[in-house]
Amino acid sequence: MALPFDGAISAFYKDDAPDDVRDLIAHGQKGQILNPKFPYTDRLSRKDYDKTVAKLQIELVKMQTWVKETGARVAIVFEGRDAAGKGGTIKRFRENLNPRGARVVALSKPTDTEATQWYFQRYINHLPSAGEIVFFDRSWYNRGVVEHVFGFCDDAERALFFDQVTKFEDMLVKDGTILVKFWLNVGRAEQLKRFMQREEDPLKQWKLSWIDVEGLKKWGPYTGAIGETLDRSHTDAAPWTIIRTDDKRRARLAAIQHVLSQLDYDRKNAKAASLPDPLICGGPDIWHA
Repeated sequence: MALPFDGAISAFYKDDAPDDVRDLIAHGQKGQILNPKFPYTDRLSRKDYDKTVAKLQIELVKMQTWVKETGARVAIVFEGRDAAGKGGTIKRFRENLNPRGARVVALSKPTDTEATQWYFQRYINHLPSAGEIVFFDRSWYNRGVVEHVFGFCDDAERALFFDQVTKFEDMLVKDGTILVKFWLNVGRAEQLKRFMQREEDPLKQWKLSWIDVEGLKKWGPYTGAIGETLDRSHTDAAPWTIIRTDDKRRARLAAIQHVLSQLDYDRKNAKAASLPDPLICGGPDIWHA
């Protein structure tokens, strides 16, 4: 079977990955967390995950009913390194929701026309209407990180972005939009392991792109751009919530719990919709640590 990008990901693992990353992957045991800085050594059991997520799914349905009945507008932004688990987490949010009121926005690169517009213009067209929840699988923060790392924008364009993004989000919040911003963070060894699994799986190869392959070589520049972006766009009106995703199960639970904790919806089960694990979910201090 031909591998995507001529096997560039497995070649990176063999020839270019840092020795410590390669060793963590090579010696990792089933169910073990590869990241030595992660607060847990083993993944959450399937039994415990299934029990908790089932209760949270009921709360999400209640939450969507409240959104529809009150006309609330909810925008949930998912950002993070490639393979951090954005799509999988969004899937767990939506799997029991009415798709007519809970949609995903995952925009491709700008068209020639969009490239001439105000940077935020194409995102505005996808913001939620009354009674709607919108999940942004990547967002306007492309300019802060990916475009910067790959040279798709210049320094002046990025500086303008940082000057405008907090004002843009402040306007959204003051106008009544409930805005939640997630940064999903994954360790380097776990990221590479997930990429190699995608490379081998015909059902997941579509998830890989040239950006993913080249991004493996740019861990350092990504780290710098992420840190700067979090520092410059974390505000009282639109704070960042960091989710540590080396364990996908704990990450998905924490993300759902965080959203539920932000909304005072009807018939809320406070025990089920409890606050997320503070070792997994927190502010930018978690990322910097």
